[in-house]
Amino acid sequence: MPNTRTERVNEPPSYLLPLLQLSDSALPTGGFSHSFGMETFLERGLIDGEASFAGWLSQFVGIQLTYSDGFALRLAYEASSVDEIARVDRMIAAAALPREVREAGTKMGARMLAIAGTVAPGARLAGYAADVGSGRCAGHPAVAFGVAGRQLGVPLEELLASYLFTAVTSLTQNAIRAIPIGQDAGQRVLLGTHPRIMDAVRRIQALDADDFGITAPGLEIAQMRHERQRVRMFMS
Repeated sequence: MPNTRTERVNEPPSYLLPLLQLSDSALPTGGFSHSFGMETFLERGLIDGEASFAGWLSQFVGIQLTYSDGFALRLAYEASSVDEIARVDRMIAAAALPREVREAGTKMGARMLAIAGTVAPGARLAGYAADVGSGRCAGHPAVAFGVAGRQLGVPLEELLASYLFTAVTSLTQNAIRAIPIGQDAGQRVLLGTHPRIMDAVRRIQALDADDFGITAPGLEIAQMRHERQRVRMFMS
């Protein structure tokens, strides 16, 4: 007899695969070229192995990725207009005092915008891209990621976790090459970031406007010193 039973097949949410694509650490945004100050700590002997790198990365997540990139992503996600998105872009550009970090945001933002425009096309993302193209906005990957995530319908907490984990994965891959540490050590470091990332996701959702751009002076100084290092593997 023919099978008349109707089987229920569960499918993943429609945003999952586009989100995985945009979160891939191999996405060609240029992240492999930037250490965001880590190389200065390497040069000064303050990072010299798995444990010291893990400590530095934890602070980077808890400060810069929380109060700048992550907060900008949330604000771009919540923005009700292209003008509001442009305001967020100007805020994160102004908060990036080290020249190399500011330039990294512009370059990586342009690449993220181009890729996101293919993976998650929409009017808001196109409007932001037009503002970057005209010079009205500088461009930043966190802002582009936030706008694309809203267009895809990704819940904010998932979008934040994906962006933060992609950032620490890129930095860990760079540390594996630069320190160097082994691949297994890199995986242990990444596992250790999970609680820190989830804490950052919770804190980002509770921040208010006065919290934007909080930073650690030591990290900013290291990022500024990097451009004057004699030997460098990275652009920042």
